[in-house]
Amino acid sequence: MIPQSCKIEQFFGQWESSVTYVACASDVDSYRMRDLLDLADPEALALWEGLELGYTDPAGHPLLREAIAGQYTRTEADHVTVCGGGAVEALFLVTNALLGPGDHAVVVWPAFEGLHRVIPALGAGFTTVRLDADHGWRLDLDAVRAAFRATTRALFVNFPHNPTGALPSRADFEALIALAAEAGVTVVSDEVYRYLEFEPGTTLPAASDLGDHTVSIGVLSKAYALAGLRVGWMATRDKALTRAARGIKDYTTVCASAPSEILALIALRAREQLVARSRRIILDNLVLADAFVRRHPGALAWEPPRATPMGFPKLLLPVPVEDFVRDLALEQGVLLLPDSVFDLDDQRFRIGLGRTVLPEALERLDDHLARRYRS
Repeated sequence: MIPQSCKIEQFFGQWESSVTYVACASDVDSYRMRDLLDLADPEALALWEGLELGYTDPAGHPLLREAIAGQYTRTEADHVTVCGGGAVEALFLVTNALLGPGDHAVVVWPAFEGLHRVIPALGAGFTTVRLDADHGWRLDLDAVRAAFRATTRALFVNFPHNPTGALPSRADFEALIALAAEAGVTVVSDEVYRYLEFEPGTTLPAASDLGDHTVSIGVLSKAYALAGLRVGWMATRDKALTRAARGIKDYTTVCASAPSEILALIALRAREQLVARSRRIILDNLVLADAFVRRHPGALAWEPPRATPMGFPKLLLPVPVEDFVRDLALEQGVLLLPDSVFDLDDQRFRIGLGRTVLPEALERLDDHLARRYRS
């Protein structure tokens, strides 16, 4: 069964090509390949220059899997499966491997569509546990516990969080993993924004390092600003889950692109440089966005994000947020993402902090507020 249509992709398909400023992107301005190759060490550069464009190892190039495993403390290369369809494929594989008819999952909400759209297509059901917007987007662990059923097989979480930028404490995250383990539930942890935390020392441990029945999902699209490589991965010490996911992968991408794998290897070995660039862009824009919200207290309010290249402000004006987004796109060429894409109706929109054109987009947003809502 095919999952229902993907709202976010339909939204961008409708609007992205017709605006000047995409001010709601979930990634960072892309890295140029020439600049990336300049960071290659001799071994990786030799692999690139001698690359043959054939099929690759279905599980991923051994050196690439070693580089991915290097981000973790207890997760080894054999626990890693490289996905040529990015994090979306990794989530698809894990969800199909874990759930079937009659099964149940719990999803922390709001959520990226890959964390929940596939579940009903498998004949499974899910319960949402909503982050508390009034208390810094806090996750209620008691609510998670109450959502578990005898048929619950998986808990889907995403921290740092899209679209709110929320980040729990290490103690709360570890308590969440322990709670799932006690209930016999596998934690599927979408960690694509890992390393984009704003405060030093707040990077959470990877879920795959905290238990035998946990999965960490990663990708090069976000912190590394390399979405065009389409390289993601799943990492888990659950051998049965790895076997099942790799078997399903034989019917999706089979293997990753050979050039993408070597470029991914270069990127992971130069992680500090790439992540530092992404953080610099995001933090510069965060200052501007926070000042902008504060200048418009009658129109906007937000809990500033603690991580990720995005925030989730609330529109205080007496106009539906979808109409506001539409008018802004048509009149100013600036695109924001309404919360209806996340199956919410809370008058919120996602704003992206990862693009260097954000200052110009904010100027147009300022003009739009002045022209239409001056009073």
